[in-house]
Amino acid sequence: MIHLNDFALMTDLYQLTMAYGYWKRGMAQRESVFHLFFRKLPFRGGYAISCGLGEICRYLDQYGFSKDHLAYLATLCGNDGEPLFEQAFLDELGSMKFECDLWAIPEGSVVFPHQPLIRIQGPLLQAQLLETALLNIINFQTLIATKAARICQAALGEPVLEFGLRRAQGINGGLAASRASYIGGCSATSHVWAGYQLGIPVKGTHAHSWVMAHDDELESFQSYADAMPNNCIFLVDTYDTIEGVANAIRVGNQLRNAGHEMVGVRLDSGDLAELSTEARRMLDEAGFEQASVVASNDLDEYRIQTLKARGAKINVWGVGTRLVTAYDQPALGGVYKLAALKDDAGVWQDKVKLSEQAIKVSNPGIQQVRRYFKDGKAAADVIYDATEAQIPGEINTFQGHTFHLDAEGSVDLLQEIYVKGNRIAELPDIHEIRSKTFSNLAQFSAEYLKLSEAESYPVGLSTSLLDRKTTLIRALKS
Repeated sequence: MIHLNDFALMTDLYQLTMAYGYWKRGMAQRESVFHLFFRKLPFRGGYAISCGLGEICRYLDQYGFSKDHLAYLATLCGNDGEPLFEQAFLDELGSMKFECDLWAIPEGSVVFPHQPLIRIQGPLLQAQLLETALLNIINFQTLIATKAARICQAALGEPVLEFGLRRAQGINGGLAASRASYIGGCSATSHVWAGYQLGIPVKGTHAHSWVMAHDDELESFQSYADAMPNNCIFLVDTYDTIEGVANAIRVGNQLRNAGHEMVGVRLDSGDLAELSTEARRMLDEAGFEQASVVASNDLDEYRIQTLKARGAKINVWGVGTRLVTAYDQPALGGVYKLAALKDDAGVWQDKVKLSEQAIKVSNPGIQQVRRYFKDGKAAADVIYDATEAQIPGEINTFQGHTFHLDAEGSVDLLQEIYVKGNRIAELPDIHEIRSKTFSNLAQFSAEYLKLSEAESYPVGLSTSLLDRKTTLIRALKS
């Protein structure tokens, strides 16, 4: 497992070799600006949910190279068998304190391609070293938060429970997935460590093994009700689902007579639409109108939509594998690019990465994102240079359109979190972040939030930033 005090080594070797090169050339302290962003929306959808900033702050608050780290780095050798790094460089790392500025779009915000989710400004060596870890955290948690938001959207406000720990990508991946799933909108998790560490509500009752450990299903339900009368959702599909519902009702009556209530039944296999309809009918006729019908079994937003279209009577959704593994898209593809660097005279120089693919040409400058609103809804986002006095009034979208912004209000999305390495922002707790996800989604019109074939929300560059980018590209190609 990654421990907080090992975070500095959670990096790719080439970050350290570049840092060493900057140090050797006297460039280590040169002021730089990097942006972290993604180029394509995940899941062929219309939006993403930013997530991971809280984890980044936990690590940056304790960032540094220990003596053990430096001793390990001293053992690394090149192809000639000689050390990769001079001892003087390692001594420099050992005395280094995080001293960058960090701006970020808050977690739980709706975000789009090419927008900087994080802006790092500070010494080139330090900003370079942070790349891998920032991408690791933001890429995964933004991906999972987005998947969770889509699943919750398909559930139309009904509770979604995250059940994915056993299929998650390792121990740390399981914890990060539970965090991001809750921020994306899930109501609770089965993951007890996430409940302990993060304060996420935890839910769960019994598995098939509980039923199989008894002589028959009815006895297993009765035993569970005796043990935990205040936590009875009975898993009814170990043998015969309809008979399982009938047994749950029998034990539900016994619970009621003893002053307790059955919470519901859970379906984990078979035709969930048909079985949930029959289970709902049986529960209602037996007087258990308030009992929930919980469903699991490889659910995602598409299957939930299909089940709802078929009239399924499910009102709680347990989603595991396809959520915590981002089943249909395993990576977000976020990148971290240098956008500005001060020269020897202390003057900012724009930087841009060229590519044969237009989508991979980066944007220059010290970027900020401004979101405009009209009629109470988000209307467009403009990426502009934060050092410009001009207020952007026109958007040049990445889809090739240009139009004037006729808006009633706006807000800059990137907020200052660290100044010279000191955190100045108090971060919201996980429940506030989850609430922000819901309120942020409510700011957008339905056509931008569709799970497939969504309209493209207008995002682009200010005219002045586009002009600078075009001029720089021409100069580099000449």
